[in-house]
Amino acid sequence: MLIKKVAIDLGTTNVLVHLPKRGIVVNEPSVVAVSKDDYKVLAVGIEAKEMIGRTPDNIVAERPLKDGVIANYHTTESMLRYFINKALGGVRLFRPEVMVAVPAGITSTERRAVIDASMAAGARAAYIIKEPIVAAIGADIPIGSPSGHMIIDIGGGTSEIAVISLGGIVSCGSVRIGGTRFDASIAEHIRRKYGLAIGDRSSEEVKITVGSAMFMDKPITMEVKGRDMISGLPRTIPVTSDDTTEALQHDLEGLVDAVKQVLHKTPPELSADVMNKGIIMSGGSSQLRNLTELIAQTTGVACYLADEPLLCVAKGTGIALENLENYKRSVMATR
Repeated sequence: MLIKKVAIDLGTTNVLVHLPKRGIVVNEPSVVAVSKDDYKVLAVGIEAKEMIGRTPDNIVAERPLKDGVIANYHTTESMLRYFINKALGGVRLFRPEVMVAVPAGITSTERRAVIDASMAAGARAAYIIKEPIVAAIGADIPIGSPSGHMIIDIGGGTSEIAVISLGGIVSCGSVRIGGTRFDASIAEHIRRKYGLAIGDRSSEEVKITVGSAMFMDKPITMEVKGRDMISGLPRTIPVTSDDTTEALQHDLEGLVDAVKQVLHKTPPELSADVMNKGIIMSGGSSQLRNLTELIAQTTGVACYLADEPLLCVAKGTGIALENLENYKRSVMATR
């Protein structure tokens, strides 16, 4: 098999690359550091993420994807080329076939941008597939069966909610609420309540360490360092899980409303299947403490976290690319 196949989960916060028989070979932040002087790419991935908030005036470390879609075409192309080359190694006789997972609510223009960027990055053929489908495949849900399965994929930029039956999406919703929005809400809450300015990386650390979707009987606490808004001097304060719950109330209400809307649009037979089987959650941000309990309480449907939720989309995209004939109906666009 001379032609390589590359499956890419092109996320707002992370890019994962899956190769057949090798599994996930790249899992790095979707960050690119660019020189403002000559627009040259200086670093990609982990190295570029280290630079966020720490660059001089002539270097900018940015995320070229916003809300799951391309915000900066040229930077995305450079990033894709870097990750494809990293996954496949140096010298290649043939250009690879690439499949990219994208949000279900993506427009035709945004779809075209992903395909064009993939081809420009060195792909021989490019395929686009919807994230909820591949998240379900990666979570070992038998999507081809004549039965309803509900998946919620919460990534960095978007949350994708879908009910899948016979290999297709019956009802779906996509909201621009995800990990980066959670981080921003936590930073804003700490700024308002404690008068402390913290950076993106610090708010992400707070979310991972003490973040909770519901108030806990025994709140957990961590120390956070930042800049005092009044004196301008560095200061350290204790932040609890209750602070994060307060900060995330509005975002989580939006997520729950979107889940309810998808359930509302679902045909009765499939609703009964979802009630019996429960809702499966995937995506890195689905790991927020007590989020499954919150969705189960507000919808009345049991909710479970998939195994390795962060890897579901990448694994599912790899399986779909390897078995292209079986999943042909799920592929949105090709070139």
